[in-house]
Amino acid sequence: MINEEQLESQAATANSRQPQRPMSNARRILQRIFGNERELKTNLSLLSMSLPGIILLFVFAYLPMLGIVIAFKDYRFNLGILGSEWVGFQNFRFLFGTDAAFRITRNTLLMNLLFISTTTVCALAVAILMNEAYRSRMSKYYQTMLFFPYFISWVIVSYFVFAFLNGQTGLVNQWVDALGLDRIAWYRSPEYWPVILVLANLWNGIGFSSIIYLAGILGISPELFEAAKIDGAGKLQQVRYITLPMLYPMIIILTLLAIGRIFHADFGLFFFLPRDNPLLYSTTDVIDTFVYRSLVELGEISMAAAAGFYQSFVGFLLVVGANWVVRRVNEDYALY
Repeated sequence: MINEEQLESQAATANSRQPQRPMSNARRILQRIFGNERELKTNLSLLSMSLPGIILLFVFAYLPMLGIVIAFKDYRFNLGILGSEWVGFQNFRFLFGTDAAFRITRNTLLMNLLFISTTTVCALAVAILMNEAYRSRMSKYYQTMLFFPYFISWVIVSYFVFAFLNGQTGLVNQWVDALGLDRIAWYRSPEYWPVILVLANLWNGIGFSSIIYLAGILGISPELFEAAKIDGAGKLQQVRYITLPMLYPMIIILTLLAIGRIFHADFGLFFFLPRDNPLLYSTTDVIDTFVYRSLVELGEISMAAAAGFYQSFVGFLLVVGANWVVRRVNEDYALY
């Protein structure tokens, strides 16, 4: 008598001896990306949920890449992109041949480096403090007040800044008068504006960044902190040996993403706060404001496209280079 187990084993052996149909290339690629059939169904359902975001990204980020060709043409509106004359690298030579090329590149790079470093350090400090008060009734109020400036337009902020720094009736100069000191012409003194812009950027973005780091801190297992307390570790020691090491991957990823946009300045911050004052261009003029003036005042669409291509290309090289350095130090922290 042959039992059921023997029958099943014989059937399995017979099926294994039958020639299997070769897997198509498309199916092999899908299986390599999404895994087996069960994982494929799960991942496809998740992919379908993200489809609207993918479509928006494709329409507004990838399709406009076709306009890169404008940077290599003498674009004329009546001729269109294809009908305009091909000039090669002439737009780039004109861009880098001006005195403004070095100035806008230096200002964009240095100011963004200041923004990244100060925002990272201050946001981490605020997130750690907010974590200590997270169980307090006032924690939601603190988070709201920190996050609120992120939604305020730079146009509105520029009027508040002007009310403080106006040379005649500004509050700061009134305080300076009260101290018996000489008034400062803020809108004629470019040396003060790097500090002003850094403070304005901190006020605007520290709430958003700190909430991201706070979410990372809340994701750390409480058992680690409890074990540290039992061993006699104080708050600063817990931050140094537990909080910061656990946040390293998040800090590195956010820094790499910020480096990718290090040549893209916040147009509203650099245009509206200094009120597009030519006297301040030595420290406040960046690539984005230069492109805007090239479009509006000069009508040089081709040169503006060349500057935009220059921004994107150098940003791509920077993020790839930074990611390569991270991979050499610790592969687990790299983006890819």
